[in-house]
Amino acid sequence: MYEERPALLDGAVLWTRTAAGPTAERPVLPDGCMDLIWADGSLLVAGPDTRAYVPGEFAARYAGIRFAPGDAPGFFGVPAHELRDRRVALGALWGEAEARRLGERIAEAPDPAAALGELVLRRAAEAPAPDPLLRAVVARLAAGRAVAETAEAVGLGVRGLHRRSLDAFGYGPKTLARVLRLQRALAMVRAGVPYAEAALRAGCADQAHLARETRALAGTTLSAYKASVSASVSAVSAKSETPLPSGSRTTA
Repeated sequence: MYEERPALLDGAVLWTRTAAGPTAERPVLPDGCMDLIWADGSLLVAGPDTRAYVPGEFAARYAGIRFAPGDAPGFFGVPAHELRDRRVALGALWGEAEARRLGERIAEAPDPAAALGELVLRRAAEAPAPDPLLRAVVARLAAGRAVAETAEAVGLGVRGLHRRSLDAFGYGPKTLARVLRLQRALAMVRAGVPYAEAALRAGCADQAHLARETRALAGTTLSAYKASVSASVSAVSAKSETPLPSGSRTTA
């Protein structure tokens, strides 16, 4: 069962996932975000993805914080591009003893997800505040603005925006724009919007363009993606009548 809700930290999402046993997992699609994940007592960091991530190891319980794009590097103290397409144990960034202590504290809490959310909120207060410029970049690219237009609007050159984006998002603004555009399109596909209409409304040239981007970034076809979402929703609805979101950044 997968659930999510707003986290205590501004712009972040708190999510949980439980499973009775190992199951086939849907790939996790690029979304421009980074996550801190608690998995059966261990803490790890999911870096920004440029392609679909296929989960591997299994854990029975997960709790995660999905940071808003660009917010996580200041929290973790590492440029996003160093974690691109990687899952890294938190101990590699903060030290094994500290990561183990935090993981055990969360495991002992009555509600591990709430404990994770409180931990992140406390730690974020000691970290650099999110850069308003980067949030403006994300907002403009998410709205479909061009990279050059976005750079000019925030007072940067295209090269300067690229350098800032590597540290903040893990890749350049063009890749971030593609990821956010795909997310816009797939959200409409999940809502039942026809492929061609979803492509144009999201900012693609046509349905063929969206199909190519879906293969390149999500590793699947539009029809296979829609079928997998429908199957997941049907399976969960049969159990609890709770709709399943588009996916979580777990390792299982």
